[in-house]
Amino acid sequence: MKHPVIAIGLDSADPLLLEKWMSQGYLKNLSNLRQQGAYGRLISMEYYKGESAWTSFLTGCLPHTTGYWSKTRFNKQTYEVKKVGTHGGYDFAEYPPFYDVGDDYRVAVFDLPQATLAKQVNGIQALAWGAHAPMGPRVSQPKELLSDLINQYGDHPADAASHNDRSDWYNSESVAKLQRELSLGLSLRTAITRDLAAREPWDLFLTVIGETHTAQHYLWHLSQSEHPLYNPQTAATADPMLEFFEAVDQSLGELLAEAPEDAHVVVFSAHGQGSNSADLLSMIMLPEFLYRFSFPDKSLLNSQPIGTPLTKPLVPKNKKQGWYRQLDNLKNEPDVAAKVLRFVAQALPGRFHKHLAKLYKQLGKLRGSAQSPLFSWHPSEWYQPFWSQMKAFYLPGFSDGYIRINLKGRESQGIVSLAEYDALCEELIKELHLLTDPRSGKPVVKKVVRTRQNPMDSNSKLPDADLVVVWEDWAVDVIDSPTYGRIGPVYFNRTGAHRARGFVVAKGPGIAAGSNLAEGHAVDLAPTILEMMGAPIPQRLDGKPLAYSDGKPLVSKEALV
Repeated sequence: MKHPVIAIGLDSADPLLLEKWMSQGYLKNLSNLRQQGAYGRLISMEYYKGESAWTSFLTGCLPHTTGYWSKTRFNKQTYEVKKVGTHGGYDFAEYPPFYDVGDDYRVAVFDLPQATLAKQVNGIQALAWGAHAPMGPRVSQPKELLSDLINQYGDHPADAASHNDRSDWYNSESVAKLQRELSLGLSLRTAITRDLAAREPWDLFLTVIGETHTAQHYLWHLSQSEHPLYNPQTAATADPMLEFFEAVDQSLGELLAEAPEDAHVVVFSAHGQGSNSADLLSMIMLPEFLYRFSFPDKSLLNSQPIGTPLTKPLVPKNKKQGWYRQLDNLKNEPDVAAKVLRFVAQALPGRFHKHLAKLYKQLGKLRGSAQSPLFSWHPSEWYQPFWSQMKAFYLPGFSDGYIRINLKGRESQGIVSLAEYDALCEELIKELHLLTDPRSGKPVVKKVVRTRQNPMDSNSKLPDADLVVVWEDWAVDVIDSPTYGRIGPVYFNRTGAHRARGFVVAKGPGIAAGSNLAEGHAVDLAPTILEMMGAPIPQRLDGKPLAYSDGKPLVSKEALV
């Protein structure tokens, strides 16, 4: 006989964090679920980890199979980086979602990140209500379902689709606002999820709680002592991230209390988070390092001389100004016209800045010179006008350090010959491993991954980067290079960032209480859920059903009869 499956994702909830809190007596519903069933850790991609994890879960396939690595692609003819499709997500044309199983199964999915409508779902789908970085259209099946839910329960108060589910750590008002929005969003999500789950006995009910993703990004420093911005005095009276996860745990309890007794229940995360060791290194310091690598006597980031004694982390003077605008203030602007226009901008409201930026661009065209933008939302844009003149450059992202070699015969204006490619890669890797955190003296690079054997390989499934820098696991606001000097310090941004680890806990018929699972991979979740449903597992999937630590299958065939 079929057993219903209820699968609930906690977006990027970190297993180390959850395990610590459960051992301290918190998260009682999740702890009870763990005691009643099987628990295990999952791994995911260690590089390209930020945006590939959910697509890998949805398809059951690794990026090497789907070709989906990131929400942007690099155009080697124009040196432009553009969003994949309309929203940046995978199109699922070649590899559909694993739950696209046809008429024999009734399926309900709600608010899965990076998803689009699956074509062969016999049931309901409602997407992009409040998922963090949904990267897909706001849509539902039936068409009116999502608008009906919004009319009845309300829209999510944090506009995740427009990336407004964020705050600046130095602005207490913005942090408090985000906390309120996450709390209300979770409450509305719980009500909607209970409604949808109760509409009929689904063969699969699949949903994701997205607020856990945002909470870890922006509340980490208020909870975890290893972050440089952690304040013991503030933490002694409150831990807002723990308080929020307690609310998530209560939501889980409400949802699971209404689950059928014979259901298989799966709670999971496809990836996790830790102290933000990546954003500043990838988004700011790596592009500056590569700029200096190509132009040793130049710099676009205003940095201290190496050896300067370091004080506490920088705190922006204007607490109301967003982080990206604060970064623009740290730009070492060599252009006199830009300096004048920036001075003018200080006296004008922000709405006039775009006109100044257009004027600056026109001046650059008249001079016929490459120039970085006057204002930009992402610091990598400072360097983009110079990519065609650089030996290697940074491809925009967040968590990981993506490096593209400017290769002759591949890039339209390549300057590195094929004969020089390997030596250049090795030189870069050597210099990257010399980078240190001057506050601790420790290296900041864990490893550098080479992504292709043949740099001229035109396989569309390969990532755009030739090298990917994987950073160490602590927060860094300044680095030293013995060759290229100090880079930074800069302002901290999001205080939590992604890790290539997740978890799964499952209970139900045939699952041994209090048992442990062998370490699995995020792509193993799809075949595991299909197996619990009694549905066929397509050969195209890269994963396999999860198993106990002794190698026995998690769900025996007898339990499915």
